Amino acid sequence: MTDYLTTSQGRKIAYVKTQGTGPGIVFLGGFRSDMQGTKAVFLEDWAKQQGRAFLRFDYSGHGESSEAFEDGAIGDWAEDAREVLTHLTEGPQVLVGSSMGGWISLLTARAMPERVCGLVGIAAAPDFTEDSMWAGFDEAQRAALLRDGRVELPSDYDAPYTITRRLIEDGRNNLVLRDPLPLPFPVRFVQGTKDEAVATSVALRLLEHAEGDDIRLTLVKGADHRFSTPDCLSLIAHSVAKVLSRVSAT
Repeated sequence: MTDYLTTSQGRKIAYVKTQGTGPGIVFLGGFRSDMQGTKAVFLEDWAKQQGRAFLRFDYSGHGESSEAFEDGAIGDWAEDAREVLTHLTEGPQVLVGSSMGGWISLLTARAMPERVCGLVGIAAAPDFTEDSMWAGFDEAQRAALLRDGRVELPSDYDAPYTITRRLIEDGRNNLVLRDPLPLPFPVRFVQGTKDEAVATSVALRLLEHAEGDDIRLTLVKGADHRFSTPDCLSLIAHSVAKVLSRVSAT
């Protein structure tokens, strides 16, 4: 059943929480995605089978949460994640971040290191507003963004969507690949080689940049950005289980 958390900023965040043993698992979805996605629901079912606490939620402007998508930015969604972690979970959590959720997970771990004991990134997309969006804009798109405050982009999955100047500028205030990124807990990144949204080079750059003693990257030949085939879902569950076993062993 969907419940709602009203944040300190007055946003209503939709969430579904499953009770169980800790450390709990918190799923962080992608850009324009929601908590009803295949990976989130699969992982929730897996956690239930393990008797493990699990939480999935919608950022503001996503899914069933309040606010308009176009009004949001990376800092807002990271703020939502911190509020969720603070008010809806107890003790250290394992964060599972898909695409943009991987970036949000890294921001959360940086801001609340005492509340994160492990991390799994699924096609993690750190700094994508700068390194993918802004870097990929042509001169006309950049000019339109600066002049009008927004630009329309085509989507492979849906109708065209709006990228705002605030999204790009706020993203620059939340970059994680330009400064030291300590991850002092078990980390597993999984990435498909046929991912057209997040290049394999991004995963390799993140692996190289992150600092920690237990960080691994698994590449799946032929997997795309959805990373939702039975084999990919099984690998996600295996990665979470491995992180949990390492956490328990420390």
